[in-house]
Amino acid sequence: MTIVREPAATRPHEEGDQSSGPSGDMGGLPLFILSAAHRDALSACAARAGWKPIAARRLDRAESRYLGSLARIAVIDLRGVAPDDALEMVKALAAAVEASGGALLLLVEDVGAPHVPGLIAAGATHLLDGEIDETRFTIALRTADKLAERLIGSLAAAGNRHAVARSDGLFWRWNGAERTLAISPALGDLLRIMVPDADHARLGIADLVRALDRADRAGAVAAIRRAVDDLMPSAFAHAVPSQPDRRLVQHLYPDAQGFSGEVEELDVHHRANRRDRDPMTGLASRQGAIRWLDHHLAQGRLPAVLLIGLGDFDRVNSAYGRLVGDAMLSRVAIRLQRLVDAMAPRDSLVARITGTEFVIAVLGGPETALPSVERATLLAQQIVAEISRPFNAGDYLIRLTARCGLAPGQSGDAAETILRRASNALADARRGSAQGGIRIRVADEASRIVDDDRLQNDLRHALDSGQIQLLFQPQYAMEDDSIVGVEALARWQHPHYGEIGAGALFAIAERSDFMLPLSDHIHARALAEAAAWPEELRDLRLAINVTAADISEPDFLQNFLQTVDASGFARERLTVELTESGLVEHLAGASLLLTQLREAGLKVAVDDFGTGYSSLAYLKALPLDYLKIDRSIARDIEGTARDRVIVRAIIDMGRSLGLGVIAEGVETEQQLALLARAGCTCYQGFLRSPAIASDKLADLVRASQRSAT
Repeated sequence: MTIVREPAATRPHEEGDQSSGPSGDMGGLPLFILSAAHRDALSACAARAGWKPIAARRLDRAESRYLGSLARIAVIDLRGVAPDDALEMVKALAAAVEASGGALLLLVEDVGAPHVPGLIAAGATHLLDGEIDETRFTIALRTADKLAERLIGSLAAAGNRHAVARSDGLFWRWNGAERTLAISPALGDLLRIMVPDADHARLGIADLVRALDRADRAGAVAAIRRAVDDLMPSAFAHAVPSQPDRRLVQHLYPDAQGFSGEVEELDVHHRANRRDRDPMTGLASRQGAIRWLDHHLAQGRLPAVLLIGLGDFDRVNSAYGRLVGDAMLSRVAIRLQRLVDAMAPRDSLVARITGTEFVIAVLGGPETALPSVERATLLAQQIVAEISRPFNAGDYLIRLTARCGLAPGQSGDAAETILRRASNALADARRGSAQGGIRIRVADEASRIVDDDRLQNDLRHALDSGQIQLLFQPQYAMEDDSIVGVEALARWQHPHYGEIGAGALFAIAERSDFMLPLSDHIHARALAEAAAWPEELRDLRLAINVTAADISEPDFLQNFLQTVDASGFARERLTVELTESGLVEHLAGASLLLTQLREAGLKVAVDDFGTGYSSLAYLKALPLDYLKIDRSIARDIEGTARDRVIVRAIIDMGRSLGLGVIAEGVETEQQLALLARAGCTCYQGFLRSPAIASDKLADLVRASQRSAT
């Protein structure tokens, strides 16, 4: 291959040029190059274009070197390489590149060669053929970088959607002062390392390296040295011993005490069809939704399909610009996914099928408390209310509207048939003929209005009949895993529908103008139960939620403090949590109220922090004791490097302001380890305990105290 240098006047990024680099805003982005014959020439060309090349001649350890380079583009020079060898080279790097959300640029002799489609199927994202001069090479790199930038951005917005199968139990920790290695039992089993107990010697870092195949040890040692000597993140890849087709990536993160290893498993056998995924929101695409529906219909499971359409969205794009409009769609996707996760996490699908239309599908079955149609109806009611909550975009307050069409699956249906019926129902709802903006369509019958009068009427009797129950989710201290507090959560045990969670409960209450009586009941019930706790629970803090309707009442503070004092529960053990939705339109009033609550001896917190656009304004304006990071934000810490930077920035801001930081929805050991390292002070979630009744809470605290001693 020949690199043709252009005249100095037209040559991009000459030595000494102060250009900011490939993306125009940062210099020296790393670029990985694999080329047996032209490594140096390609590296020099990339360097002149503003990149920082990390180059290799041989395929050995190329995967580990790419991961360790932190590059988001890999270039493989395949000119003069036999087709079979070319395919092997692409396969060796494709999984790691995709796992990093990167781009794979191939230099080939002819894009029309018979073997090139196989290279694309194996994972190539960009091709460059013919005589390669500096201009063409630079343009190809910038094009690949633009794709990588978009991929990383969409992954950060939607959480962990790498082509990586994470294993939550695979992690280890190196203590530099004690020179000891702590390794999770799951990783010890996988690598055949005996996790020590009192009768066995402590592990060292050499034990981890020796457990690897000989061919993988050099890459591991190089990555570890980089973490130790340079205090820089690094990574290496290796095969699972005795399982050569199974490969792991170990990411090393140094800190003041040593460094941690977080392990991901590369899925090299199955590459998800990208057409099944919406690139903007990370939800399933229309094709992905059809595949999911057809799969379950073939198994005889009938879904209820809910089609959600956003109203007048073109006005958002016109008034605020396309960038804000895209951000709104991503925020809508997050809200929808969160609602579905809370109600039907195992048997549901969330997809974006067109620009402003989303699909939610819910399966029915004997294991669910509610039939699929009733579950989807409750979801639809929550969705209309949730999307109507204002979105903040900088200095603007944006309100969206939604309409829903609901089509239950029928025997013999195909996915397209159900979607067509849902579309007809949505069209009815958009014409304004449906109560609450929701309409059901069954088979080819005329649409019928969803009537939730029964639920609203039943709620008025639920308080007196004892159907509203209180559960308490434990909150754990990061430093020692002790239970330091609980959050009170309401559940409605409906005689017909079964258990209805807090989200659906409050949505029904809001529609029936019953929010204040419900909130008063929950406050009084939670305080009364907590005041009667046994001695083992006397040191626990209690957190209760206050709604936007509560803080808008002029006499809320006086009545609330009277309820607290009448219960006998100590003010200094009580935390009041306001959600971001309760602050959007009541910021000035909320600031005054929180000040008065703190002066009265209570602690105050912002719940679901990080889900709105004015989170920084809350930190500036409100007197707070705690931030509670929303579960969707906490979950992002397992995503890309950008995700982790954002989560850590939120935690750092809170800690810098002297606030406690509580992470909600912690479900995996890896999330917990990352959040602890980032500086969270407390956490709650299914990893340790769901919400439980007071008697079970006492048993849990006793067991925790026994294990601590």
